[in-house]
Amino acid sequence: LQFLKEVVPGLSRVAFLVNPNDAIVPTFIDQAQAAAAKLGFTIQVFEVRTLDELEPAFDAMAKARMQALSVAGGGLFFQGRARIAKLALARRLPICGPSREYLEAGVLMSYGPDQVAIARRAPVYVDKILKGAKPADIPVEAPMKFEFLINDRTAKALGVKIPQSLLLRADELIK
Repeated sequence: LQFLKEVVPGLSRVAFLVNPNDAIVPTFIDQAQAAAAKLGFTIQVFEVRTLDELEPAFDAMAKARMQALSVAGGGLFFQGRARIAKLALARRLPICGPSREYLEAGVLMSYGPDQVAIARRAPVYVDKILKGAKPADIPVEAPMKFEFLINDRTAKALGVKIPQSLLLRADELIK
């Protein structure tokens, strides 16, 4: 959310797209609201349970005059990431998504764990299990590497100027 605050001058209203069927959503909402309060803007939650509900949700965001959008992680939104990017661009909503794949689909920015690095750890778990370890006894690893990415093409399409301070912090600028 901090990145959106730096990109959108005078940011006061951010839409938060969630799938209420995901059990982790209440935690996502609590964290987003706490971060927004610290940053001086409000979060409005928009619930979507199916991909067919995306367009009406984006229409509601436009009607509510949202200035930016953050997307909660989850399989539904990952599946619909290209549609989300297209709908946001049509409504001129800068988005910060949770992974590189969202950025590659056309959102403005993404911040989240490096999914490739996570996948590279999978063989370690497989090896332990094949050597007799019980899956329940193997500790869960938190992601070690996070990426902040900016999509320059989307910034230009939105007419958004990315501050130099963000460009310097970005792990990658996608042109």
